[in-house]
Amino acid sequence: MNYRRLWIGLAVVIVASFLVLGYYGTQIYRVKPPIPDKVVTSNGNVLFSGQDIKDGQNVWQSMGGQEVGSIWGHGSYVAPDWTADWLHRESMFMLNHWAEHDYDQTYEQLDSEKKALLQARLQNEMRTNTYHEETNEVVISPLRAQAIRHVSQHYTGLF
Repeated sequence: MNYRRLWIGLAVVIVASFLVLGYYGTQIYRVKPPIPDKVVTSNGNVLFSGQDIKDGQNVWQSMGGQEVGSIWGHGSYVAPDWTADWLHRESMFMLNHWAEHDYDQTYEQLDSEKKALLQARLQNEMRTNTYHEETNEVVISPLRAQAIRHVSQHYTGLF
């Protein structure tokens, strides 16, 4: 048996694997989401700064955050995806706010037509990219700022 061919094959596979990893690692780094200088409401109130975001990342990393859950669906298999949890809580806060403001009912009490209307409004609110590259700021609505503060209180109590 020719072992030399096997060793060459193994070397080719290893080199090719590292080239693929290097390429995609570079691409991920290049297109990662920006950290804004600040997150502000449309009426000019500063919700938090870029340094607050970095400090939060440092806390998450220092406590071994990957062991207590995942972010953006990456990471732990033993705990929740905190991104999905946050977005759900933020969304439900806004849906309930609109339902109570527009219909004097909770979101759960609404019929399916009214729920669909509010869900479409929510989709527009949550999916619109409000990052302004020229100022390096994210601008959000005052209601979304309220939702963020509300969910932040939940997580402050949790962690």
